[in-house]
Amino acid sequence: MRPAAIFTGITGMAVVVGLLMAGEARLRGGTAGEETAPAGETAAAPDATTEPTERAATISDERAEMIARSVVPAGSPPPEPPDRAAPKLATITQQAAPVEKKAMELPRPLVENAGSLSFGERRLHLAGIIPTPADKICGSAGRHWPCGMMAKTALRQLLRNRSITCDLDAVEWKGTAIATCRLGTQDLGTWLAENGWAEAEAGSPLAPIAEKTRQAQKGIYGGDPRRK
Repeated sequence: MRPAAIFTGITGMAVVVGLLMAGEARLRGGTAGEETAPAGETAAAPDATTEPTERAATISDERAEMIARSVVPAGSPPPEPPDRAAPKLATITQQAAPVEKKAMELPRPLVENAGSLSFGERRLHLAGIIPTPADKICGSAGRHWPCGMMAKTALRQLLRNRSITCDLDAVEWKGTAIATCRLGTQDLGTWLAENGWAEAEAGSPLAPIAEKTRQAQKGIYGGDPRRK
């Protein structure tokens, strides 16, 4: 091999080694700079961490509740309402409860028909009864009779202007009330159904009684009692 070629090869290798060493020096210089920069920032690090800690210590209840809600997984049941809502719920429940009816004495009822009474401007329908109109006519052709008027008269003779007891929300009411009423221990609705002077409402406890009376052809279900 020629000496010139050998010299050229050695020179080239020396250049490559020099370049590699220069690059390594530069890399070391950059790493040192990066390590030095955080060193200055580390001194301020305690202040940065201290401030959030102090804020977390003084966080309000509302903020804590918002954070807790934000981390609830999707599909989880909603949180239960606070206990302070319980008294309000109890108050609403008490207000919504129906008023219990009480037995109240009503003096001198006026009979409007077999099933309806009046006390001045107030009217009352007997519960479970379909009032028989006073002008109702019963019977077949040629045997008509004023069953409505006779039913009214029968109830009026039973009461004879005496006081009755009715289950009502209050003694005073406006318009028409519906109530169960008694003369002593005799239920007026039951008396009308048993004697056939009024029909019973569908589904009423008086319906079976009225059906038996109809089959027996008593009261408005039968003939003119004046002919007997």
